[in-house]
Amino acid sequence: MTWLTDHKIPVGDAAAEVFLWLEINAAFIFDAISDAMEALIDGILWLFQTPNPLIVIALFVALTWVLQRNWKTCLFVAVGFLFILNQGYWEETTESLTLVISACVVCMGVGVPIGIAVAHRPGLYAWMRPVLDLMQTLPTFVYLIPAIVFFGIGMVPGLLATVIFVVPAPIRLTHLGISSTPSPLLEAATAFGATPRQVLWKVELPYAVPQIMAGLNQTIMLSLSMVVIAALVGADGLGVPVIRALNSVNTALGFESGFVIVVVAIMLDRMLRVDSK
Repeated sequence: MTWLTDHKIPVGDAAAEVFLWLEINAAFIFDAISDAMEALIDGILWLFQTPNPLIVIALFVALTWVLQRNWKTCLFVAVGFLFILNQGYWEETTESLTLVISACVVCMGVGVPIGIAVAHRPGLYAWMRPVLDLMQTLPTFVYLIPAIVFFGIGMVPGLLATVIFVVPAPIRLTHLGISSTPSPLLEAATAFGATPRQVLWKVELPYAVPQIMAGLNQTIMLSLSMVVIAALVGADGLGVPVIRALNSVNTALGFESGFVIVVVAIMLDRMLRVDSK
C-alpha cells in the first residue's frame, strides 16, 4: 500500500495554484465584487441603524401585516424585536440582518434565474447537481480561506462565504417549482398561442411562487445560520458575542446571544411562512 500513499494526488496543491493564479490575474474582478458588496452592505446597514429603533420595529411589524395579515404574528414580531432591544443586542441584530438581507439579494438574484434556466435544460441540471451538492456539503470553514485571500477580513468575506453556502437552495427550489408545472397548463397556454416568454411569466412563475418563496425562506434561515461562522472572518453581528463568549467561557453571554439568534430566526420564519396565509 505504500505505493498508493507515496503517489498522493495533489488536490490541495492544485487548489492553491488556482487560488494564487486568481489572486494575481483576477484582482480587478474581486475588487469590483468587493466594492459592490460593500455598497450593498453599507446601504442596508444605514437603513437599519440611522432611524430610531422603534421606527424600524414598526416597519417590520407593518411588513409582517402586509405579508401575513395575522395580528398574532405581528404581535410576536413586535415583542421579539422589543426583547432584543431590551437585551442590548440591537446593533448586533441589525448587522446580522444586514448580512442576511444582502445574502438574500445576491442569492435570489442569482439563484432564481439559474433555477429557471436549468428547469428548461434537464441536461444542464444533471451536470450542475453534483456542483450544488459539493457547495452544500463542503465544510463552510473551507470557504473562509479563499474569502480571506481574495477579500481580506470584514463583512464582505462573510457575505461571500454565506452566498456560496446558501445559493444552492433557491436554485433547487426554483428548479423544482418550474419543472413541476403541470403539462396540461403548458399545453393549454401553447395552444392559445402563448410565446415561451409568456408561458414563463404567466404560467410557470405563478405556479412556482410557493417553491420560490420556500427558497427565500430557506435562504434566510441558512444565511442566519452562518452569522457565527462569518464572525470568524471579521463580520459584525450576533456571531461576535457568541465567539467572545466561547473564548472567555462566558455562559451568560453565550446563552443571551444564542437565544437572540433563535428569536431572530423564528421571527423571520413567521414573517415569510407561505402556509400561514
